[in-house]
Amino acid sequence: MTRKRVLSGIQATADSTHLGNYLGAVRHWVSFQDEHDAFYCIADLHTLTVETDPAVLRRRTLATAAQLLASGIDPDKCTFFLQSHVAQHNQLGWVMECMAGFGEASRMTQFKDKSQKSGSDRTVVGLFTYPMLMAADILLYQADLVPVGEDQRQHLEITRDLAERFNSRYGKTFQIPDGHIVKSGAKIYDLQNPTAKMSKSSSSVAGIVEIMDSPEVNAKKIKSAVTDTGREVKFDEKEKPGISNLLMIHSTLSGKSIETIEKDFEGKGYGDFKTEVAEVVVEFLRPVRQRALELLEDEASLLAILHDGAAKARIVADHTLQATYKNLGLVQ
Repeated sequence: MTRKRVLSGIQATADSTHLGNYLGAVRHWVSFQDEHDAFYCIADLHTLTVETDPAVLRRRTLATAAQLLASGIDPDKCTFFLQSHVAQHNQLGWVMECMAGFGEASRMTQFKDKSQKSGSDRTVVGLFTYPMLMAADILLYQADLVPVGEDQRQHLEITRDLAERFNSRYGKTFQIPDGHIVKSGAKIYDLQNPTAKMSKSSSSVAGIVEIMDSPEVNAKKIKSAVTDTGREVKFDEKEKPGISNLLMIHSTLSGKSIETIEKDFEGKGYGDFKTEVAEVVVEFLRPVRQRALELLEDEASLLAILHDGAAKARIVADHTLQATYKNLGLVQ
């Protein structure tokens, strides 16, 4: 039985990934690689839509790669690479730009939101064509499934539209990808604002559990997390968003059910509960952080893993690109 192919990517926009990234995406990547033909990339070209210091971009790219590997991404089970190491992304991206209408590109929510905030004079063309490059990222590998959050659903829809349009005009070339929306435990909230998603762009430093922070720093953040009125440790997202968020973090990392944790803390206060959550988080992240630091110490070996992954990715990518060019009538 042929395994379904899954494709996903992440941008390297910070020196450390955070617990929300891990619980919402990376842990699912780890499980997918056992059952699927998995392709995972760090979308470093997409990062260029925001002006970036070259030294910072390089450091963050390698740091993100190290943290993904330390979190369980296995290059022997999946194809793990940098987007910029596979030139076919840009080549197919141009084809997708030529397939997309100006109107449909203009209607993309993320482009509209970001361009309105920064103004048209400061909005780069790459932000406008971002969805076409993302479509190329997916279609290049003939992905069956693409794990996406709600904020990326529109990008997947335009990918499907472009693939169907191309297939209709030039013959069957691309697999039409389906989205895989992760439902359970996908959203971890800000420790200081437990009604908002844990996010680099909107959370305060104190609200984010960073993978690469020291155990002491993360323990302090958990113990300082906003809680709710009362003393009962109970899951109730409406009335107790702070405690519910900590219960979800504990349950997901420890493997205990929320009901079991609630029973463990019957008659106890928030202080005892937060202390245990801090211990669970610290012990879970400790080996991940240690392994990531080891990988970053041996940059040559880390680069070798990324280069090997890119070589594997290019074989698939080139096959798709050559078929695309042939069906378009470009001389081979």
